[in-house]
Amino acid sequence: MKILLQFPEGLKQKALEHARKLESDGNEVFISASPTYGACDLAIDEAKRIGAEKIVHFGHAEFHHIDFNVEYVDYKIDAPLSILERSLPVLESFRKIGLVTTIQHIHQLDEIRKFYEKNGKEIVIGKPYGFAKKNGQILGCDIGSAASIDRSVDAHVYFGGGIFHPLGALLNTSKPFLVIDPFHGNIEFIDHYRESYRKKSNGRIAASVGARRFGIIVSTKNGQYNLNLAKILKNKIEASGLEAAILVSNNIDFDSLNNMREFDAFVNTACPRIAIDDTERLRKPLLSANELMKALEFMHEGRERVAERE
Repeated sequence: MKILLQFPEGLKQKALEHARKLESDGNEVFISASPTYGACDLAIDEAKRIGAEKIVHFGHAEFHHIDFNVEYVDYKIDAPLSILERSLPVLESFRKIGLVTTIQHIHQLDEIRKFYEKNGKEIVIGKPYGFAKKNGQILGCDIGSAASIDRSVDAHVYFGGGIFHPLGALLNTSKPFLVIDPFHGNIEFIDHYRESYRKKSNGRIAASVGARRFGIIVSTKNGQYNLNLAKILKNKIEASGLEAAILVSNNIDFDSLNNMREFDAFVNTACPRIAIDDTERLRKPLLSANELMKALEFMHEGRERVAERE
């Protein structure tokens, strides 16, 4: 069988090892060298171009069904759980706790739950919205396992490395949010990010109120493609007497967007984290769909006030 292997950046050093194993079984194996941002970003075009019969995608669970033969290989990481003991004094004032993690540690979630229950905590594990497939699992674009239980818990606990995944959950919840990083030994609440990101969002909206031409970004990646939303937003913008164009790309290249100087602001319909994490890479404001609607609302209110004065 002709197979294309695809790895996230953190696992690319394992590519040759897996290729050799599959080749020893009689397969013709290729390795995708392109960056990948998750199961929403499968190398389908590459696979079809070389005539591959299957993609083996490492490190992520299935995102949604696609019309191609894809084998998903979860990459389990057994992180040390001894750090949990140090989190107990930090969580002393919280009785009911929501637990979330990534697919790499989802197999450890039950053991983490039992540890906290043994120490007098009531544990709640939520369900994702649909992109993530496991209870308690969060993605950059699916924070349902945290948001769905926000009203039911006193605090959230994320177990895993980095803050990319918990940051998305934090911005869609209201309760204290503790990150336990077993790799660096860090235990910290990240609640302060809520206010800083709220201010940044308000700043983007304010900077867009005077915009007259909007570029609406559409990604062709399998799990990020949202042309229908882009068309709806284009109609909304034009109904407000402004100009809009839909910009199509597979990889969002910020240098290329910066060269599109005719646009006063950009709107993201691709991965929702682009409008959160990457806004400083553009010279012009980069809005989410919700931020765009707020900007248009402010523009409309401004016109009404001017009309009243006249």
